[in-house]
Amino acid sequence: MATLLVQLYGPMQSWRTGPRLERRPTQPLPTKSGVIGLLAGALGRPRGSDIADLTALRMGVRVDRPGVLEVDYQTVKNVVQAKGRGLKDAQTWRTYLADAAFLVGLEGERAPLKELAQALQAPHFVPYLGQKGFYPAAPLYRGLRLELGLEGALESEPLIVPARESRSVDVYVDDPEGELLVHDAPERALAEFGTPRTIGVRAVRRYQIVARPTQEETA
Repeated sequence: MATLLVQLYGPMQSWRTGPRLERRPTQPLPTKSGVIGLLAGALGRPRGSDIADLTALRMGVRVDRPGVLEVDYQTVKNVVQAKGRGLKDAQTWRTYLADAAFLVGLEGERAPLKELAQALQAPHFVPYLGQKGFYPAAPLYRGLRLELGLEGALESEPLIVPARESRSVDVYVDDPEGELLVHDAPERALAEFGTPRTIGVRAVRRYQIVARPTQEETA
């Protein structure tokens, strides 16, 4: 098995799993459904495409910087209501993570990971961090570790944000015996526009490691 490393860093990120209601909270770290959508976009797959090969990848997230939770309040005028009840003004409260940084690992066979590595370096569709308009501030592709499994790759990689010394960080990895149940497992096909998504549950294991600073900071 090999591991593809993806860095998700930007001014704003929002990783939602619920319906589009007035209050739209973000999850504290990238969701598997969101990451799979990003990969599918990089490959150029249209909505409705099969993503079984992507959902089969084992995923892990290292929280190099959790960011700050912010709220974006918006109003929209003349929103069409259901069942012909006319128009009304709507309010939404959308939360997002400011200045967060995550290292994502995807474990799988070498050949498909090499294809994904190429796609991330020249994505077909413009990538965004969970929500349109939330663009990455650094290249998504961090590297392809051909000889390392998921845990080894996440534990050996330096921090993706500037740091003067090593730091304790949280790691979340797919694990059938994991103690956390996360409601963000993507369906087998990308949802068409205007149709509800089908999201399942996956088991996740959480632990901590000490990540070392970047070579630039220690030189």
